Amino acid sequence: MKLIRYPILAAHSSITHFCTARIGGVSSGNYGTCNISPYSGDLPENQKRNLQLLCNEINIAPNQLVFPYQTHGNIVKVIDDEFLQLSTNNRTEFLNGVDALITQLPAICIGVTTADCVPILIYDPVNKAIAAVHAGWRGTNSRIVQKTIQAMQVLYGTYPENVLVSIGVSISPDAYNVGEDLLLEFENSGFPTELIFSKKEGILHLDLWKANKWLLTEMGVPASQIEIANICSYTNADIYFSARKLGLKSGRMLSAIMLN
Repeated sequence: MKLIRYPILAAHSSITHFCTARIGGVSSGNYGTCNISPYSGDLPENQKRNLQLLCNEINIAPNQLVFPYQTHGNIVKVIDDEFLQLSTNNRTEFLNGVDALITQLPAICIGVTTADCVPILIYDPVNKAIAAVHAGWRGTNSRIVQKTIQAMQVLYGTYPENVLVSIGVSISPDAYNVGEDLLLEFENSGFPTELIFSKKEGILHLDLWKANKWLLTEMGVPASQIEIANICSYTNADIYFSARKLGLKSGRMLSAIMLN
């Protein structure tokens, strides 16, 4: 199984992190081969097998892996001891409509699934706290990454100047052409549109990487502590899943982080 790791987080032995690729699973067609999401229409037995293969690779049990059913919102939920006591059904209910998770629990791997949207992994090495964030254009526009760090501030005493952030495999600005309506959406939300939008041959492009980096620096995260993977899921759709290229009924990658 192919797993991608990012240098800024890989430098810390106190955490494990990764992003899955399309390679090394048992799914087929647009889910081939390593779809991790149970919510995208893949055969359940294939998705479960892929999940088990992943857990074998990182040496954890499937119940140590927690990721939500995302809805492009900006809800942040806490994974704590109370969550671990919930039944399987209640866990599923708790994770429904959630786009970011935070925790301080060791040996619990939290993640988000993506296929072009931006996965963001956050580590607070001072307070030993982590987060996994799903930021498509809607989540970015509603400042989900800021809301996540604010939640970490309240619960864990996190200071933005201490966190390390990885902006992972996702659609690049060169591949992400959008309509003028999105420019208005971001303008109305107070984003520096001249920084995050560009026109090429009359076509408007949105840079979600820069948009999220801007949100982070606005909060006080030093630019030197924010890493952009610069890997495009769309142009590398043979290695990573891309909903734009393959359609919504296709596989999803998992970006996840765990305190060892």
